[in-house]
Amino acid sequence: MNEPITVPYDLANILKELKQDIKEVNTKLEKLNTIEVKIATLTEKVDGMDKRLEKVEGTQKNQVWALIVLLGGAIVTAGWRVFFTVNP
Repeated sequence: MNEPITVPYDLANILKELKQDIKEVNTKLEKLNTIEVKIATLTEKVDGMDKRLEKVEGTQKNQVWALIVLLGGAIVTAGWRVFFTVNP
């Protein structure tokens, strides 16, 4: 009833396989860590680009207002010349 259990596999081979599996898991974890670092770097770059775009948008708004003021000044100057330099 109490017969000894025999394992048909060599213990040394099993340990080699386990070590190999552990090495594979470690390499995959290292790759995952480098991917996370790269993702963090990319998000930092995107944040920097967003800030630069906000600055560009602000300068573009200022340029549009400058063009509107210049155009208004040109219209006023043209009107001044037309109305006050007419020879009777």
